[in-house]
Amino acid sequence: MPKITYIEPGGVTKVVDVRAGTTAMEAAVDNDVAGIVAECGGACSCATCHVYVDPAWVAKLPPPDAQERGMLECVLDRQDASRLSCQIVLTPALDGLVLRVADEQI
Repeated sequence: MPKITYIEPGGVTKVVDVRAGTTAMEAAVDNDVAGIVAECGGACSCATCHVYVDPAWVAKLPPPDAQERGMLECVLDRQDASRLSCQIVLTPALDGLVLRVADEQI
């Protein structure tokens, strides 16, 4: 069971155990992580689950597909490490992943 660290807007850290196969967005919603709005419920159509992947983890994730890249064009304060948490499927290999929730969603 991967353990994921979310850094909420304002700096509060929340560490959660997540069932493999769950998305980072689902885990955030299930664990009341502040700042993950998830308006579209994980359909990759709203960008309200924007996170920044910790630099140590960026290369360990598959790259975003065309749909996610398109949605990331809409986010405020996009960075190289920007991802939509609905598109990050958590696996045992991602145990320890650190995600910082964007301060403002689109």
